[in-house]
Amino acid sequence: MNDIEVDTPRGPARIRVTEPVGDVVSVLVLGHGAGGGVDAPDIQAVQDAAVAAGVRVVLVTQPYRVAGRRAPAPAGQLDEAWSAVVRGLDVRGKPLILGGRSSGARVACRTAGDLGASGVLALAFPLHPPGKPDKSRADELPVTLPTLVLNGDRDAFGVPAPTAAVEVIVRPGATHDLRKGVQGTAELAVGWMRKHGWGVGNG
Repeated sequence: MNDIEVDTPRGPARIRVTEPVGDVVSVLVLGHGAGGGVDAPDIQAVQDAAVAAGVRVVLVTQPYRVAGRRAPAPAGQLDEAWSAVVRGLDVRGKPLILGGRSSGARVACRTAGDLGASGVLALAFPLHPPGKPDKSRADELPVTLPTLVLNGDRDAFGVPAPTAAVEVIVRPGATHDLRKGVQGTAELAVGWMRKHGWGVGNG
């Protein structure tokens, strides 16, 4: 497990790749929230559970965070840098699942179709800014790709409604950081991956 800098049109990004023991079943790429990083508890818990299920996990740190800034770049720049990183990965024909938490979930949702993803894992998808339910981002969610949204029932950013493609699981007592019951959240994420044939074993 090493951090590697990757050039993008928006400056250097950073990736951290963790390999499972044995054969790789699928590849899961996760991005961080707007002001946070890939060491967030929910991202780390999902990484550990996924690796145990035969998944190669790639954590992506956006260029603005590599440069030491906390304020996120505009959406188009986030998508551009993320897409450059994902296209540079050696997937070798394995199913590609894109995901992330909060802002990273939005980036994954917006780019999944163009990047040939098999599915999307959205942790704490921020449906709207706090206190502004009229500014919905529901149209960013995939329309046809299998998508799992894991949100807390106390999330000030709201919880999306399920659709034909989007499964929504609400975590009781959890806020936007998904710290409460984080291991259970990770188990639900990997259970969903197994259901689609993207993971093996019982974790």
